[in-house]
Amino acid sequence: MQVKRTAVIGPILAAVLPVVLFEWFRSDAAADVALKAPQGHFYFVTAVAALAAIVAIAVGIAGHRLRNIKVGFMALGYLSLAGIFLLHGLTTPGFVIHTGNLPAMFAQLSILLTSLWLCLSAVSSDHWLIRRLSGWREWLIPVWLLLLGGLAAFTLRMPHDMTMIPLGGDGPYKWAAVTLTCAACLWTMYRYWQSYRHAGFPLQRAIVYSVSLILAAQYIIVAGTMWRLSWWLYHLLLLASMLVMLVGLIRQYFSQGSFSSSLRVLFQADPRAWLEACKTPSVKALIMATEARDAYTAGHNNRVALYALRLGEEMQLSKDKLRAIAQGGVVHDVGKLRVPDAVLNKAGKLTAEERLVIERHPVSGYDMCKQLGFLADELSVIRSHHEKWDGTGYPDRLKGEEIPLLARITAVADVYDALTSSRSYRQAMSHEEAMAIIAGGSGVHFCPACVKVWQRLAAEDAGFFAEIAASSRTLRLVRKEAR
Repeated sequence: MQVKRTAVIGPILAAVLPVVLFEWFRSDAAADVALKAPQGHFYFVTAVAALAAIVAIAVGIAGHRLRNIKVGFMALGYLSLAGIFLLHGLTTPGFVIHTGNLPAMFAQLSILLTSLWLCLSAVSSDHWLIRRLSGWREWLIPVWLLLLGGLAAFTLRMPHDMTMIPLGGDGPYKWAAVTLTCAACLWTMYRYWQSYRHAGFPLQRAIVYSVSLILAAQYIIVAGTMWRLSWWLYHLLLLASMLVMLVGLIRQYFSQGSFSSSLRVLFQADPRAWLEACKTPSVKALIMATEARDAYTAGHNNRVALYALRLGEEMQLSKDKLRAIAQGGVVHDVGKLRVPDAVLNKAGKLTAEERLVIERHPVSGYDMCKQLGFLADELSVIRSHHEKWDGTGYPDRLKGEEIPLLARITAVADVYDALTSSRSYRQAMSHEEAMAIIAGGSGVHFCPACVKVWQRLAAEDAGFFAEIAASSRTLRLVRKEAR
């Protein structure tokens, strides 16, 4: 999906209009009345922060189950906003703690940490830092919660010592924090806007708007006067920022008709049920776009994922690896979106130049999906499913066990489905013919261990192959009638 350049006006207005409203209030002394309500401020901020914390934890768990590191970082960002903003409420002057400058310090700290985590979510998932953090992703939220909890305990026990953090006054550290916050927000907006222009996914757009509101809140935090009506505006902006992100997340990742049913599917233990759960709106959009340009791929992505998933089960992969092979399998050919139609749908034999264009599709798919937060295992399936055991595959000419295991498994599934599917230049082979070719490619094209298990699977569970073949024939008939 291509997005018009003029659509950037929306995020700009989201940042500018609140600032204009703030300045209008501030310029009119009669309108910008003092609204000193410590108790109301405490209850409002506490309620919003508690709700935000619950949402952020749920999003973080969903991000872990979805195997999407970007969603995990977003959860940490909004968890930071919730946790530190709660301290902003707890330190309301004259209510619980009487140290005057702590609320301003915590307001600044909350959006600084939020912007840094969101900035991290905009980094490509193959970056060394993201790969390192991905290995610890199940611990990120618990550890961050402990750190936030420790900060809260220290603040409540020794509030005067917290005044040593130089973010509440007008010193250089405060302005350094403001500059870093703005730079992180602007870079995050740029990265997500670039991704949204090419992919058009709801979450990308939501993050752009959400960060725009954080930028406006930052301006008001710096320029506002405490307890004035205009000052209260930034509290609403931070709440709106979180809600915008949540709406985008729901639209992007929950597609089962309702939020509760989506969560039930998401937390299924059965890996094959997970295959349906991982086909979120964003993944479905990629699949539909690929299949719309290449008639051969209609159903191919799903069948390859099913074959690879079943082979992975037979090889006793962990549940986490099975989820990865499912999600990687259903989009393994997404790079074909960047192959010209004349090459992609050519009926005759490809020229050497055309073959090189086709052979770039794993890298193109890899580049697309690393911007969407896919983890290393899924990316390995997308990039390396055309590598060959003898090192003659593409795109990286990997050899033997240099090829990631999930990609080796997917390679067997991909070739089997290609052989048993009709193409413009040949009819589909029988199961027996395809199995003979797979066996003949052991140690040359395919990993011998994968082929051995594949042969055992074919002998012990012939009904599985027959079931997929029958569903494939039904799909072809439905599509033929639809034409």
